[in-house]
Amino acid sequence: MAKTYRTVSGDTWDRIAKEVYGSETYTSFLMANNQDKIDVFVFSAGEKLVIEDKPQKTKVLPDWRS
Repeated sequence: MAKTYRTVSGDTWDRIAKEVYGSETYTSFLMANNQDKIDVFVFSAGEKLVIEDKPQKTKVLPDWRS
C-alpha cells in the first residue's frame, strides 16, 4: 500500500530516496512513482510524494553492463 511523504524545503530526489528507502539507488524508483513532479530538482516545503513499497530487488547496472 502506498504511503505519502511531505517534503521539507531543500529536499532532493536522492535525499528522499535515502531517507525513505535507505539508499539513493531507489531514486529512479521514487521518481517513476511521482511523474507529476519529475521536473522538480529541489523541492519546496509541503509537496506530497507517493511512497510505494520498496521493490524486492533494484537493478543497479544498466542493461548493457550486466
